[in-house]
Amino acid sequence: MRRRMHCVAPGRARRGPALLLCLACLLLPVPALAECPAHELRVNGADGRLLVSLPMPEGAGWCLAWNHSVEGFAVHDCYRNVGGHMVLERSHLPDFAAGLDHIPGRGRQVSDGQGGYWIEDLDEPVPGDRYRLRVGAMRVDHRLVRHGEPSLRALLERSRTRGCRIDERLLAEDGPVVISLSELAANEGVTIGLYTNP
Repeated sequence: MRRRMHCVAPGRARRGPALLLCLACLLLPVPALAECPAHELRVNGADGRLLVSLPMPEGAGWCLAWNHSVEGFAVHDCYRNVGGHMVLERSHLPDFAAGLDHIPGRGRQVSDGQGGYWIEDLDEPVPGDRYRLRVGAMRVDHRLVRHGEPSLRALLERSRTRGCRIDERLLAEDGPVVISLSELAANEGVTIGLYTNP
């Protein structure tokens, strides 16, 4: 039950102090019932239009996945919001195909147990918390996918229950949320960035 506050100033003699008390009550900070995440992951098209917006609270993560243009298997670069900054945390490479190899001194290579490998402990801040990407065609299918917990679906659902603005279309289907950038902007340049909400 909500408590209602009444500002009543009976009589002329007490009107001034009562009015000041009422104004003081209105200026006190009211704790939010549930706060929206301070950051969001955005993908903007070359013309600046917003293509994707995902709530991305401190500690949450996502991966940019795509199909290797020659071999066709999925490659993952996984990021996390660390203190309000986009940080490349790890990468998954299913094979030592053309252009995919570990650079000594940059992270730690670990077998994935299926013939591929993870490069762990990259922990590289992305300059300016954003980067440009030329999105591939559907056979490459650049896409945003989950990176551990919470999943992209959980981030969206949590924000929705808190009354935060989300793109409801992302929750239209059941199952994991996968956002195909190739469906939205194939063969175009986009900017992927972590932004502070106003």
